[in-house]
Amino acid sequence: MKPRRVVITGLGALTPLGNTLPAYWEGLLSGTSGAAPITHFDSSKFKTQFACELKNFDPLNFMDRKEVRKCDRFAQYALVTTDEAVTDAGLDFEKEDRDRVGVIWGAGIGGLETFQNEVLNFAKGDGSPRFNPFFIPKMISDIAPGLISMKYGLRGPNFATVSACASSSNAMIDSLNYIRMGFADIIVSGGSEAAVTIAGIGGFNAMHALSTRNEDPKTASRPFDRDRDGFVLGEGAGALILEEYEHAKARGAKIYAELAGGGLSADAHHMTAPHPDGIGAKKVMINCLRDAGLNPEDVDTINMHGTSTPLGDVAETNAVQAVFGDHIYKININSTKSMTGHLLGAAGAIEAIACIMAIKNSIVPPTINHQSVDQQFDPKINFTFGEPQKRNINVALSNTFGFGGHNACVIFKKIS
Repeated sequence: MKPRRVVITGLGALTPLGNTLPAYWEGLLSGTSGAAPITHFDSSKFKTQFACELKNFDPLNFMDRKEVRKCDRFAQYALVTTDEAVTDAGLDFEKEDRDRVGVIWGAGIGGLETFQNEVLNFAKGDGSPRFNPFFIPKMISDIAPGLISMKYGLRGPNFATVSACASSSNAMIDSLNYIRMGFADIIVSGGSEAAVTIAGIGGFNAMHALSTRNEDPKTASRPFDRDRDGFVLGEGAGALILEEYEHAKARGAKIYAELAGGGLSADAHHMTAPHPDGIGAKKVMINCLRDAGLNPEDVDTINMHGTSTPLGDVAETNAVQAVFGDHIYKININSTKSMTGHLLGAAGAIEAIACIMAIKNSIVPPTINHQSVDQQFDPKINFTFGEPQKRNINVALSNTFGFGGHNACVIFKKIS
């Protein structure tokens, strides 16, 4: 049986650049940095005192106080972006077979703040086991798709994918395959993360993974720059409505792009460091292209994982060169993490959205904060430094790599 085609019919974004899809896209094109001093807690004693937090986000603008108390921030973000995506898609679930509408969502960590606060409160007490009855359901990563399904009454496939920073890309790939195989007609997919917390910043600092450019946070995320010193932690969510092509056409849906394929692989190398030869990164892109039935020469732009770490940026770029050969010089490469920071499990979702919007609007967002040339990179590669670049885009690829050696890659193409 020929696999069914899958298209994107709705988008929602809650990012450090803006709290809606239009605001996010405008922030990307304007080259805005979402980095600023941390406001969620007192970070004055931490090595890193800044992050890419959401700006002016109040969950009470979207849900009542009782619901807010029951949800960790990562789940709040999931509900808010899903609402935007469902509205954007023009979906009326009263007219849909809800047994064939699912939710597959990604989160690398889940309710970290909830876990942190419950443990801190216990430690401050007299040893009595007084825990919030919502502690466990607020913390678990799968509560986000669960809550989305409950809100809309969606009874199709429902679960969470957890593969660190590849989580939401994994969610999209699973969604793609479930629709291809006929198990669902529509799946709400994406990812959310809320790790700008005491434990999140402290833990990543202990690993020496974060930039410590406290004197100039806005330029701290600088992928492919000689002086990059680690990633900038971000928070937020991205939601995508994945829909079977004929189903979307039948209801007259707006179609952004087609999700043409996905690839998965493992480095099988190290807990946190990329394979120096980029073996897993090469394999995941090859797998993705094969799944989509495309050749390297078909790709117009790549949104790199590009976290701004000394080792990661080099390993990924070398892997791209190995896969794409001389065609790399015709590709626009960028890293939107230079603006949003690294949203961990939500990174794949918001970066997929950036690719989709790039296809729709024929423009590639920039990689900002490039100040010093790193001789480790081929100078002929177009990293889209500084300014967005207009071009016709038929195919866009997005890479996400997670701690543990998890690699996921998705590819979108202009609908035809």
